[in-house]
Amino acid sequence: MASFIGRLFGGGGRAAAPVQEASGPPERKTSRTAALFAVSEPGRPLWTPRDYQALAREGFQRNAVVHRCVRLVAEAAASVPLLLKAGRREFDTHPLLSLIARPSPREAGTAFLEAVYGHLLVAGNAYVEAVSLDGTPRELYALRPDRMQVVPGPDGWAAAYDYRAGHSAVRFRQEGEVPPILHLRLFHPADDHYGLSPMEAAAVALDIHNASAGWNKALLDNAARPSGALIYAGPDGANLTDAQFERLKVELEAQFQGAANAGRPLLLEGGLDWRQLSLTPAEMDFAEARASAMREIALAFGVPPLMLGLPGDSTYANYAEANRAFWRQTVLPLVRRTAQAMAHWLAPAYGGGLSLDPDLDSIEALAGEREALWRRITAADFLSADEKREAVGYGKGDRR
Repeated sequence: MASFIGRLFGGGGRAAAPVQEASGPPERKTSRTAALFAVSEPGRPLWTPRDYQALAREGFQRNAVVHRCVRLVAEAAASVPLLLKAGRREFDTHPLLSLIARPSPREAGTAFLEAVYGHLLVAGNAYVEAVSLDGTPRELYALRPDRMQVVPGPDGWAAAYDYRAGHSAVRFRQEGEVPPILHLRLFHPADDHYGLSPMEAAAVALDIHNASAGWNKALLDNAARPSGALIYAGPDGANLTDAQFERLKVELEAQFQGAANAGRPLLLEGGLDWRQLSLTPAEMDFAEARASAMREIALAFGVPPLMLGLPGDSTYANYAEANRAFWRQTVLPLVRRTAQAMAHWLAPAYGGGLSLDPDLDSIEALAGEREALWRRITAADFLSADEKREAVGYGKGDRR
């Protein structure tokens, strides 16, 4: 049993069994606008409208703020334990919990979820492949978003997914009780099939921050001072000869360019005069523009700037308050929507009626809130024991 990636790159193991077709009802309801969604030829793959490689390279790989934001959100979300329930009943052990805890022989559950959340934040899309045997999911794999294409069906919704790596490709048809691909995407107001990455919303701030870093590097490489012009005032308007020009150019590059030559005085002779052309960093308000760009990037990812050590942020009184806001406003909504999608996708293989929810009691950043809730509920003498259990999230007779 192996995923498409394992088969494509020579991984051994047993191939997944063919996905069984689900017997649908004789009549199917559909939206009256469904035909309008089919804006392309049915069965034709639609390429993602953005450059994932550029987002990954310019954002996650080259920008420290983006890198930290993605790591912070993905690692926090992947660390949240999930509770499996069927109605009010909570399961301590279950095949679905075991599958999420160990999705494949090569990967632990935390690493798998971190990859899923990371793809979602960088690309706005995340794809999970379920490898089934006898109709039961046995392994889960996070697939790269840049290799996946949506294949719309006659009604415009995804009927299949094409995954390409090099010259090889495989088509995953969305059939069976558990379709082979789960597509997670962030909301995009102008695209029916692909999600919007936070990096795209912060593209201007990201470019400003990267450009400012490049400007700093170039400044050090060019004598750590703004550029200017050497003006030659020769007798009777004469110009430098070719030999003089080349000699001057070589001397400037050898003796005054680079960080090692920063601050070296410039000796001018023969009617040469230096005039500064560019603005100084203070005149450009360089530092404030760079700090503002960093705050905008953090805002797009939902990370309080205080948690990144960014200057000039006074939104939260202290780090603990910023951390609580980070978990409540960014991490938990992401975990809930992902857990709900995975439960809806995989539950039919186990009889249905299952739900996945984050275990709030295990989140250290929210311990103060939970403690305050427990105190208030304990002090409410007008509530019965069962009512108190329900108020803090436990059902009657539940055992933790």
